[in-house]
Amino acid sequence: MTDDSDSPMTDTENTTTGPLAPEDITADSAFTLPGFFDALSEGRLLAARCTECDTHMLPPRPACYGCGSRAVTLSEQPRTGEVISYTSVNRPPSAFEHLAPITVAVVELDSSARLTGRVAAPLDDVSIGDRVELRVRDPETVDIDPDFDLSYEEEWPIHVFELM
Repeated sequence: MTDDSDSPMTDTENTTTGPLAPEDITADSAFTLPGFFDALSEGRLLAARCTECDTHMLPPRPACYGCGSRAVTLSEQPRTGEVISYTSVNRPPSAFEHLAPITVAVVELDSSARLTGRVAAPLDDVSIGDRVELRVRDPETVDIDPDFDLSYEEEWPIHVFELM
């Protein structure tokens, strides 16, 4: 199935073709950060995949950063994967200061797409190869100071990986 309409499809079928022209991108498109976080707040983790070079882009982008093609598809991603790299952030941005030190990891999801995020565990408890699961949380439950949010970020959910 291909998209013959003027607007990009945003469902989670692997055959959903992304926008082919810059003017097709709107603020709420799943190919933008606001659109990505809107989907995440609805419980959907979306990634784009280039149909030309098979690069995965998470969060989705309207064009491939591997080859530049605009032939991309959207698909819902699994919430599980494994840690492929990790570090500790001892001086995080002000909104997260009270959570320091923060363990941050690059996680390869079971689909092979990669996502960076905070791990809800001390650095010493995390190892390469650890299985993790993505959890989506309301910023208020993580006690992040809303004074540090930009106006468009106020309702964006927080994603955190938990060890399995």
